[in-house]
Amino acid sequence: MDIKVELQAIGGPENFVVREQMVEEPGKGEIRLRHDGVGLNFIDIYQRIGLYPMPLPAILGVEGSGVVEAIGPDVEGVKVGDKVAYGAIPGGYAATRLLPDWRAIKLPADMDTQKAGNIMLRGMTAYMLLTQTYQVKAGTSLLVHAAAGGLGSILTRWAKDLGAKVIGTVGSDQKAEEAYAHGADHIFVGRDLDIASQVKDLTDGVGVDYAIDGIGGTTLLKTFDCVRRMGTVASIGQAAGPISPITVDDIGPVRSLSFARPSVMAFAAQPSLYREAGEAVLKAYNRGILPDAKQVFPLHDVAKAHEKLEGGKTTGSVLLRV
Repeated sequence: MDIKVELQAIGGPENFVVREQMVEEPGKGEIRLRHDGVGLNFIDIYQRIGLYPMPLPAILGVEGSGVVEAIGPDVEGVKVGDKVAYGAIPGGYAATRLLPDWRAIKLPADMDTQKAGNIMLRGMTAYMLLTQTYQVKAGTSLLVHAAAGGLGSILTRWAKDLGAKVIGTVGSDQKAEEAYAHGADHIFVGRDLDIASQVKDLTDGVGVDYAIDGIGGTTLLKTFDCVRRMGTVASIGQAAGPISPITVDDIGPVRSLSFARPSVMAFAAQPSLYREAGEAVLKAYNRGILPDAKQVFPLHDVAKAHEKLEGGKTTGSVLLRV
């Protein structure tokens, strides 16, 4: 029996309900994809708790992969039987889904479609952050929070591939080992450290060129103090809770920072950029930059997977097996 997992109400993981799924026929410019793997991301949690509102009942899950099962009229570039992956569009917590044909990124014929289920959203986010928000290159000094997490591990590996120096923060010694295994140059353990002074010590008092903060809460203001004058800070999430209010004066003129609040969902809504990013993700995966999922849960156990991710009990990325 095909299933889908619906979010019935805003709140905790207990609001997910597993239901039987009826097969839908694709419309004009659409395909029907049968999932093999679906990625679990913090944006799923933000949607579940109402931070990013969605009409209810909702099917969460913004990335996945599988095999094209049917195509509608006027579909271009995709045929039945193709292996494809996608990112940045909700609807993944289901055995099958309808998808605009331009969202389908074709996979190599020999690629494992289950493993590909969680590479697109994080991969596209990393591509956006390392090439569009700030041009990371050889010699760039970069601060990555949650460097052992699903996105943090990819950012670390990709930035190292570009020749950058990566400083990371993590919440435990075990996660520090994970981050070092991904290539980080220096790792700080704990959220209560005077991270700014530690970073300044490593950079001869200057600060890093670029910092990527997905922690939020009170961490963002601390991140500002880790970055050199005329450097850049990207705020991409709030795993630790709502971000403390910031003012223009917090950014400059004393700190003289460039501040970005980029959204991969907005970035990927542009077809040309989406295609460019998808192709870059596949190349990065083939070079070993995007590691396979560390934890795999069956789709019907998505509530347990949410609890683990939200509770900080995961390292690397999390995959839902369909």
